[in-house]
Amino acid sequence: MQKKIIALAIAAAFAAPAAFADTSNVTVYGVANVSYDMTKTGAVAAANSFSSNKVSSNTSRLGFKGTEDLGDGLSAIWQIESLIQIDGQTAGGNTLANRNTFAGLSSKTAGTALLGRHDTPYNISNRKYDLFADGLADNRSIMGGGARAGASFNGRQPNVVAYISPAMSGLTGAIAYVAGAEGQTLSTQTKGSAWSLAALYGNGPISANFGYEVHDIGNATGTLGVAGIVGTVKETAWTISGGYKVDAFELNAIYEKTSDNFGGQAALGTGALVAGSNVLGHRAYYLSGKYNVTASDAVKLAYANAGSGAAINTGATQISLGYDHSLSKRTTVYAAYTKLSNDTVGVYALSANGTGAPVGIAGTGSKPSAISLGMKHTF
Repeated sequence: MQKKIIALAIAAAFAAPAAFADTSNVTVYGVANVSYDMTKTGAVAAANSFSSNKVSSNTSRLGFKGTEDLGDGLSAIWQIESLIQIDGQTAGGNTLANRNTFAGLSSKTAGTALLGRHDTPYNISNRKYDLFADGLADNRSIMGGGARAGASFNGRQPNVVAYISPAMSGLTGAIAYVAGAEGQTLSTQTKGSAWSLAALYGNGPISANFGYEVHDIGNATGTLGVAGIVGTVKETAWTISGGYKVDAFELNAIYEKTSDNFGGQAALGTGALVAGSNVLGHRAYYLSGKYNVTASDAVKLAYANAGSGAAINTGATQISLGYDHSLSKRTTVYAAYTKLSNDTVGVYALSANGTGAPVGIAGTGSKPSAISLGMKHTF
């Protein structure tokens, strides 16, 4: 009831004619996740080694969504979701509709089709197993390609056309096409595009998923586009993931394998390598576990590992430890520690999803670490 009142107030404030509109199908929701983060770059070079303390907004967001019954089991659905930097920063946030934002049709028997900006099926297939999601210990530091991919596989893309099937005996399918960059200005330019698909299974305490995604990198700048690309350039990834959750325990695992043909592409900094060779492709895996000590307290542990690509010693490992204390069903205070250790020429960095992450890469072989103390409230 309170959310509907808020929605009515917002509609009235922004446009007088909207005061007479039907807002009964509008739901207001969001997350306020803020922390005090203490980070170290862990750089090999003394000049790049320093500590930094700051307040971070960890993927805090505000959204509006709704549905309209069209009859015969069909509904119109829509959503507008925006990242909100509640720590006062402006970089990367405070822009309307920069998260999952779409319109579509949904049927219990035929599935859901949507158009807009949305998480890819590959991303959907494994993100729920990240027990440190949206903070400094987020596993996207390594998973989804991390620093070793042309474009993140665990991403949210614009220009998406997606279909999600209804659940059948616990099995759901999803497929999406990404139209790519909109920066094409010449007929000789290519926009780039992507296909992503997933098979999702959940039945009782067990879940298991498969995801596959391919990126066609174009030469028109923008999403999935890099100026100067020559010929057909692709990268692919596949992942299998699963979890077991019962009573006080939760255990999860993710494995993924990426490959590409980036060799010989000067625009990607690989011009000196054999044309068409696999440059950044590698394997990675992630393990996580959670134990509820009491109804209000839980401890978490996660480990991620990325292997080397074409060049040796380009891998990395990350270990994270956390503690959550629930003050209510919607409010949690937490503490987390994470350390990422690059191999001698590795270039991975702590996830930028928590704005307290050190800026950029502090040189090859760095070992960044962080302590995060925060609070998360959902509404």
